[in-house]
Amino acid sequence: NKKLSEYVELLKLLDIGDFLGVSGKVIKTTAGEITVDVDYLELLGKSLRPMPNSWEGLKDTETRFRKRYLDTNINPEVYQRFLRRSKFWEAHREFFKKQGFVEINIPVLEHIPGGGDAKPFVTHMDAIDQDFYLRISQELYLKRLVGGGYEKVYEIGPRFRNEGLSDEHLPEHIAMEFYWAYADWKDGMELIKNLFSFVIESVYGDKRVFTIRGFQVDFSKDWEIIDFGKLMDEKYGLNIHKVTISDLLKKLDEEKIKYDPKISIPRAVDALWKKVRREIAGPAFLINHPKFLSPLQKPSLENPDIVERFQPIIAGSELGNGWSEVNDPIDQFERFSEQQKMRDAGDQEAQWLDMDYVEMLEYGMPPTFGYGHSERVFWFLEDVSAREGVPFPQLRVEK
Repeated sequence: NKKLSEYVELLKLLDIGDFLGVSGKVIKTTAGEITVDVDYLELLGKSLRPMPNSWEGLKDTETRFRKRYLDTNINPEVYQRFLRRSKFWEAHREFFKKQGFVEINIPVLEHIPGGGDAKPFVTHMDAIDQDFYLRISQELYLKRLVGGGYEKVYEIGPRFRNEGLSDEHLPEHIAMEFYWAYADWKDGMELIKNLFSFVIESVYGDKRVFTIRGFQVDFSKDWEIIDFGKLMDEKYGLNIHKVTISDLLKKLDEEKIKYDPKISIPRAVDALWKKVRREIAGPAFLINHPKFLSPLQKPSLENPDIVERFQPIIAGSELGNGWSEVNDPIDQFERFSEQQKMRDAGDQEAQWLDMDYVEMLEYGMPPTFGYGHSERVFWFLEDVSAREGVPFPQLRVEK
């Protein structure tokens, strides 16, 4: 309980970054500023390293990523970005609750990684002396829940893909998937339009036009519908349902697209599509994907060569995936088997044969719509790179 005058010498030892506790009367200075007339001061925490004076003192990007706590302390925009990221997922949960969905957490460690074309991380569980994989998708366990009687189910959580770092991809990231029994892909498209509108309004207020990767994307307008086959015919003169690998190789060469000499028809078609995709501002839905690009999706009753699937296209990228599920166990087994052959031939991104999932389908699963997207949607709305869009991006360890 010393008088403040006795602390004068101690005040000279205080630095920016120190945490102080003070007490006293709230007063207004002659300049009109509200402050505290301190009669007691206590040092709560001492800063041993000087805080950068400003954003200019923390220009190096890698330092900002490694010491994000400094970045958020001195850069208000970065600080606010991660509050918006939190609100982004909070808005998803609010939306799903209003729609009658329930969130149920599912395993991160899987015996067989499924639900996507990606290379998994592998780990080992000592307790049962078996290898496990970190999930690349939430799909197959959520669909097991649909088979278990849950009609509207989702999860928001981490997934892992042991692939390269880029401005649009991180090996670890947060993703959302939901499954809706007795709905189809057309029901799903309407729900996703409403989801995007709700999330954008919740996070950004009245803002509807976003600058993303050099595109002006206006979410106030109707979403464009793009037919996969028609687009490939218009751009390349190819009938993707009858095309040969020699036709595709010729077109890849003409378009100066690099490819593996052992490339398959699905990979070649996908490479051509990705070049066209870069020109689409969106928001748009890509529909009528060929069956050979969609090993887990249900074929159209009108045309068995295509599947009931859509993808949101925004700023030249696919930002999600929605589809009517295969609930015929024989059809699913045949598709898994074909994927397993591709995997055995060396395609590490082909689907694994998951017999436990096929067995679940044999007990019966209702017609179901499924959809998923990751926090990449948030990175695009913020128009930042993947590592700018997460608080603590993965970096090589330094000591």
